[in-house]
Amino acid sequence: MSGPLSGIRVLELGQLIAAPFATRLMAEFGAEVIKVEPPGEGDPLRKWRKMHEGTSLWWYLQSRNKKSIAVNLKSPEGLDIVKQLATSADVVVENFRPGGLEKLGLGWDVLSALNPNLVMVRISGYGQTGPYRDRPGFGAIGESMGGIRFTTGSPDSPPARVGVSIGDTLASLHGVIGALMALLRVKTGQGAGQVIDVSLAESVFNVMESLVPEYDLLGEVRTRTGGALPGITPSNTYPTRDGGYVVIAGNSDPIFRRLMTAIGRPDLADDPALRNNEGRSQQSAMLDGTIADWSKTQTVEEALAALAAADVPAGRIYSVADIVADPHYQARDMILQAELPGGTAVKMPGIVPKLSETPGEVRWQGPALGAHTDSVLAELGLDVARIAALRAKGAVA
Repeated sequence: MSGPLSGIRVLELGQLIAAPFATRLMAEFGAEVIKVEPPGEGDPLRKWRKMHEGTSLWWYLQSRNKKSIAVNLKSPEGLDIVKQLATSADVVVENFRPGGLEKLGLGWDVLSALNPNLVMVRISGYGQTGPYRDRPGFGAIGESMGGIRFTTGSPDSPPARVGVSIGDTLASLHGVIGALMALLRVKTGQGAGQVIDVSLAESVFNVMESLVPEYDLLGEVRTRTGGALPGITPSNTYPTRDGGYVVIAGNSDPIFRRLMTAIGRPDLADDPALRNNEGRSQQSAMLDGTIADWSKTQTVEEALAALAAADVPAGRIYSVADIVADPHYQARDMILQAELPGGTAVKMPGIVPKLSETPGEVRWQGPALGAHTDSVLAELGLDVARIAALRAKGAVA
């Protein structure tokens, strides 16, 4: 079955997280993704975090379904190969510092002249313009500038980070959305290609809800609130008798009444002052304390059973062990069995989103460095002797 992006060629000129995650999503849904890596070590992600026989497990996930070609972008021949690939590509995705591609001679002016229908996704810390454009900007910096770190953690602790590279991931998602919109314009004949300028900081800022108008009109500076959802009450994380936690979202009016009844407080369920969210938010500390007093008398399982019986949204805090063992994850094919080189079996995350007619698929795990160099160059019309000559010059590997 062909994916919805079948027939789309994507050229990846990126490393580590933001650009490669964007192209991974495209590859999972049928796009041909050609990843350009420097000869020798390749993408640094190959050596990040936990390893299996010298290769990062993250690499196998992040680069599944991609073709790897090892090309020296510091050589004229290597640059010529990238230009030829861009001529037939639909999308180029890169996450160099602004100006980096231009220094190589691969800027938008050059590539769009070769291919007017080309869409270029450019992911950087601060964007391609503005006074900060030349600053180095990793995801952690984007998360800080975008506002999410100021609001993450407990009120009495320093700002915390989310346990994954959320800034990079949000930038990747914005890049994919922009690429698909631009591709639609090209493929429907509405216009030529264009640049998708994605900033890590702006991608984070874009999910920060009503942060700005609340500050501008009310002087409200949203800050850290621990497990609570500020201004939406009750919605928090509550301790249990067995040392665990449950997340309870009782913030709609009818759910709140069911929640209070379930925990033995019908008086609060019927209190006119707590009938709507505005009134409840004015007494959030009292309500959180009341719910915690109840939850501390329950185990996690007892609390979840009682809340499920009352039709109150609630859940446990999942570890990866919980995720892998969970029947719902398994039923929705969110835990896939994969095979690494040498035959080692390993579980990998499934594919999101779920498309009913053209679902995504995993065709292979992240490839060895340069595994597809020869086949891709052959498609460009280079014969075996020419490829060997390029390899002897150090232009490819």
